Amino acid sequence: MDKLNILWTNADILTSEKMVMMYATNSMLSKWWDEVTVIIWGATAQLVAENKDIQTYIKMAQQAGVTFSACKACTDQLGVSAEVAALDIEIIYWGEGLTELLKNGEKLLTI
Repeated sequence: MDKLNILWTNADILTSEKMVMMYATNSMLSKWWDEVTVIIWGATAQLVAENKDIQTYIKMAQQAGVTFSACKACTDQLGVSAEVAALDIEIIYWGEGLTELLKNGEKLLTI
């Protein structure tokens, strides 16, 4: 299976809209990848919880088949776990999972 993981750590709105959301969504719609997972890490958790435009982009990406997962340590520390979970986004501890992705040589795009 052709799978891409996007580690999204840059909370800049334009980068989020014009790179992360655009590429993830179009990757699924155009069948560039069989599976795309966006990993929300750091300040992006707060952006996701607070920005209605980003939430709309996430919903469109989810409808296209993109999976979203957020770092639990980040959402807890930023106090946004409930808001992120309400967007049908998985919340898990990602440290070990990210390490496995890297050690296994999986496709990882870091933004």
